[in-house]
Amino acid sequence: MKTIISTDNAPSAIGTYSQAVKVNNTVYLSGQIPLIPETMEVIEGGFVEQTKQVFKNLVAVCEAAGGCIDDMVKVNIFMTDLSNFVTVNEVMSKYCKEPYPARAAIQVSRLPKDVEIEIDGIMELPSTN
Repeated sequence: MKTIISTDNAPSAIGTYSQAVKVNNTVYLSGQIPLIPETMEVIEGGFVEQTKQVFKNLVAVCEAAGGCIDDMVKVNIFMTDLSNFVTVNEVMSKYCKEPYPARAAIQVSRLPKDVEIEIDGIMELPSTN
């Protein structure tokens, strides 16, 4: 059985998808882009500000699912410029602690709303048994 996860503390879906879907203790998080939840506008500033907003959005969805960002076991990072890899590491280290999740970082030609970064992932909630 699957449960749809939704929160007003992260941007609402801008397409035919859910913010996250929970199956048993596994939560599949849809890609988050740097939208401010209250306005649904892209945050102003450069790559650092966009990356921080994406992580804030991920934190909100993780919490809505009953976990925290440190419960993420796999993260996919999509960037329009892979030279921002070091910056992603710096920002991610402020939101996640070791042991870090498995991760992929991929350069893409374009992202929704012409943002510079999108992150999705999989979270495993601690067992309640």
